Amino acid sequence: MKMLWLNSGFLHPTTRGGQIRTLQMLRRLRTRHEIHYLALHDGRPEALEHSSEYCSKAWPVPFVLSSRESPRFWLETACGAFSLLPVVIARKRSRAARCLIEQLLRKEHFDLVVCDFLTPAINLPTAQPFVLFEHNVETTIWRRYAEVATDPVQRLFFKVQAERLQQFERTVCRRATHVIAVSEADASSLSELCGISNVSAIPTGVDATYFARPPAPAQTDDPRLVFVGSMDWMPNIDGVQWFVNEILPLIRKKRPECSLAIVGRSPDAAIQQIAERDNHISVTGTVPDVRPYLWGSMVSIVPLRIGGGTRLKIYEAIAARVPSALTATRGCFPSFDRMTVGWAIDALTEPASSRARMFMPARSW
Repeated sequence: MKMLWLNSGFLHPTTRGGQIRTLQMLRRLRTRHEIHYLALHDGRPEALEHSSEYCSKAWPVPFVLSSRESPRFWLETACGAFSLLPVVIARKRSRAARCLIEQLLRKEHFDLVVCDFLTPAINLPTAQPFVLFEHNVETTIWRRYAEVATDPVQRLFFKVQAERLQQFERTVCRRATHVIAVSEADASSLSELCGISNVSAIPTGVDATYFARPPAPAQTDDPRLVFVGSMDWMPNIDGVQWFVNEILPLIRKKRPECSLAIVGRSPDAAIQQIAERDNHISVTGTVPDVRPYLWGSMVSIVPLRIGGGTRLKIYEAIAARVPSALTATRGCFPSFDRMTVGWAIDALTEPASSRARMFMPARSW
């Protein structure tokens, strides 16, 4: 089969969960199919140097997305308040990408077009049949932004954006010949939200052999925590800040030596300041390999109040034989027995004493 795979970016450097999921799928699909991969390209050479790992032909579209620290980002956000398109979609609209897609569709005769994530659909011709791969229910994420926002202006902005995103997501899902979700919960949500029945769930997985812990000396009971995730994604930023401010002080009442490593690319100034204020917290930025940080921890924390899809960091921790402490965010987590996988750390439903105990060895309870 000859496929045109559309995405908003290339898969290297591989620093986000969505990239990991897509990369592993395409590596296997490429052994049986001809994959043409078209995506926005920010100029980093490794993006194209490694593309042969997962596609037969790469089609880069030069495009540099403005960073959160730039005036352009805030200008785009301000202009988005007056657009019918949600900002997260409008920022990745590319006339060059649309022209190249139209050109390839005329010349290459693809058997299948796959839109990886919701965002690339903005550059796809309206009449073109395609399969939509939804890593998250995007509307749900933006609704949760509005729910947790404390500033009234931010709350209003997120609410308006969620409404616009719901309209866009519904339109795209109804256009798609089939929609693929990453969990049964997401498939159910998309069916209800968009009024569709042509949706299927494909379970998430990781390479268990790759993450398997190597032989090593027995671990001590030092309360070392780790968070693994891209630190330029708003749900991760919110979750880490909430954990450090609300949960970590409770743990340290009983275990004052408890440390936390925040492992992930592009931490913003607010996250870096956390480490500057606390000698027991480290912020690594991009690392070549997250496994040593997992293997060296007692617990992997996943304190997300906002999110959707499935969190690959939980599967990675399971493969590394590291317990996970989770918040009870609906639809974000695999359907495992939490008594064997991890603990809930939902500050809204657990008393402080219970929350603090979750990170302590049994003999210290």
